[in-house]
Amino acid sequence: MTSTVIIGAGIIGVSTAYYLSDHQPPSMVHLVESSPELFSSASGYAGGFLAKDWFKPQLLSLGALSFELHRQLAATHGGREKWHYSPTTSINYSSTPRRPGQEGGADWLRHGGSRAEAAPDEREGVDAPVWLQRSEGDHVERVSDEGTTAQLDPLLLCRWLLEECRKRGVRVHQQATVTSVSTDLRGEVSSVRILEAEAGVETDLPCTRLVIAAGAWSGSVFKKLFRLSGRELEVGCLAGHSVVVRTKRWKASEGEKCHAVFSVAGEGFAAEMFSRVGGEIWLGGLNGGVELPDGNSGRVRVVEGATEKLTEAARRLLGGDVQIVKEGLCFRPVTMEGLPMVGRVSDDDLGPGVATRPGADGGVYVATGHGPWGISLSLGTGLMVAELAQGRRLSADVSELGLKMK
Repeated sequence: MTSTVIIGAGIIGVSTAYYLSDHQPPSMVHLVESSPELFSSASGYAGGFLAKDWFKPQLLSLGALSFELHRQLAATHGGREKWHYSPTTSINYSSTPRRPGQEGGADWLRHGGSRAEAAPDEREGVDAPVWLQRSEGDHVERVSDEGTTAQLDPLLLCRWLLEECRKRGVRVHQQATVTSVSTDLRGEVSSVRILEAEAGVETDLPCTRLVIAAGAWSGSVFKKLFRLSGRELEVGCLAGHSVVVRTKRWKASEGEKCHAVFSVAGEGFAAEMFSRVGGEIWLGGLNGGVELPDGNSGRVRVVEGATEKLTEAARRLLGGDVQIVKEGLCFRPVTMEGLPMVGRVSDDDLGPGVATRPGADGGVYVATGHGPWGISLSLGTGLMVAELAQGRRLSADVSELGLKMK
């Protein structure tokens, strides 16, 4: 029987398991996570901003699909209450107007720019949030159409998705590492061996389809499992610090509109602020400066001074009554092209003596490299991997999101 093992129980991994279990016995879907703490990186500490059309042309189809899946999931399962989903008004805030002709794209994140650079042109009308501390001579402009951006708490969504997978019968192996891949007499992938850290026990799991969704660690996972391949996944990492704060200026009462504010107003970095239904405001945009840790280490402490810098920005932009409730450090998988990799690895790239069952019965798949858009593209990516793996009709065009290997 076809059995699927997913390496990585972050938001891409759990989304994939969720949609796979719609069309195959859930007990034949395995989620394997090496970290001692679930959702300890970007999946639990990201901002949770969702966009429909803030993408390169190659990503527009997937972006629109994923945005709609987020809306549908929230409408069907009470997302506002369970993971604080809310439509969002997005604005750009600066001391001067945005320069005409600015273009978004892959490089704004690497070079400290604002996510708002990837947005469509400014829209007429300004709807600034009450919690934003305005200053004389500043400039506010709306950068989203009605119904094209939204906001959620990614940690709450991840926990809900994982619990739904467990209820269905998906098997979760936490603090376990896939150590090797085994083949049958035909040389086709048939099982993987996992090592459970606490018990020190090795177990063989049936596996005809393998999905690598380990975020910034996906490249090292592939290299470890397919040592003779001679090929490597071209995925890197960019760290990002954040804080979650509370202020008396934001109460998130029933019907109150959430905002996404992108500021280039003198913080020394492009601050992003997302108000949430739960009464919190996420602030980030301070990127880089941290190397990728071992995938088994769990949550990593933030760099000394980063929280202070973010807190200072929060007090200036939100007013003085700021209470820090959480600090975070994300490790976002990035590619040189600024496009995620979603697709099946060619058998030729797995190395000598290793193949997979043809068609929907087998395959090694990769889903990584989403950069700052992992939460926004998560549900669409999970559905795409499930449809690709199960040989079903694709709901979006991902033909230009193939794997980049060197």
